[in-house]
Amino acid sequence: MTDLVIRALTQSDAHLFDSLQVPRLVGRAAFGHRYATVHDGGEYRPEWTRVALRDDTVVARAAWWGGPEDTEPVLVNYFDFAPGEAAAGAELLRSAPWRTEYELIVPADWRDVPEVRAAVSARIAAAEAAGMRLLVERYRYEWTPDDGLPERPGRLEFREEPDDEVILDVLRRVHSVTLDAHARRAIEGPGGLEQAAREELDFFRWCPSPRSWWQLAYTRDGELAGIHVPARNPGGPCIGFIGVVPEARGHGYGYDLLVESTHCLAGQGATSVAGATDRGNAPMAAAFARAGHRIVQERIHLV
Repeated sequence: MTDLVIRALTQSDAHLFDSLQVPRLVGRAAFGHRYATVHDGGEYRPEWTRVALRDDTVVARAAWWGGPEDTEPVLVNYFDFAPGEAAAGAELLRSAPWRTEYELIVPADWRDVPEVRAAVSARIAAAEAAGMRLLVERYRYEWTPDDGLPERPGRLEFREEPDDEVILDVLRRVHSVTLDAHARRAIEGPGGLEQAAREELDFFRWCPSPRSWWQLAYTRDGELAGIHVPARNPGGPCIGFIGVVPEARGHGYGYDLLVESTHCLAGQGATSVAGATDRGNAPMAAAFARAGHRIVQERIHLV
């Protein structure tokens, strides 16, 4: 077998990305997305895109993604390799200069379709061979006006909170007892709970949506219940964050917060709203289902 050449693309040879023909079973291509550079009206930058070649033929490819203002990629979400080239795919990831998450986007029924399950397993195995590990599987939801606006329960009062330090303190309280795998990973690291809270705040700031959308929720007795952050990310309107403080749990307030976020985004003219939660977060999954948000994908995160 000839030596493997791994390199980044340039704008002039970005067309090489599509020269690798693989079944569109998983990943962004499975949902109608195409690889296109920012120069060509797409989301990807050729300098953040890498290919592995044998005899000038692309046998593996990966594209890292970041927002318009990002100076480093946020994650890799496009990763494929030719039959028999799993090792090339692993080396492509291993040798990359960025240590980001790999987000594998899959159909909601992927476990029930043998060829799709095999495609998922192959990519996970290649990522693990590159040194990654599975962090979490998540449901990805979508709400549209056709799903109907859920009625507001009316149990909570929502207030804007302009002080980031107050928001940060609420995030610390929310994450002090959490089911969220990303938050738990941050808490287990050297930064602890403070790191988990600041990562959420950084995400809120990263989203190109108004600061005024961040709201705290209070019970009729004036006690803090939680926080909700409807948002817009580069892909469109989304449920940015739903969090209930530990002492207010057990009352189903996550649903109230989700409903309020949905109303906020619908009121801003959203024609679709994305959302996500970990598969293991049963209370939040139940809230999404009750509020009419449909599971449209699953996303597997490796770190």
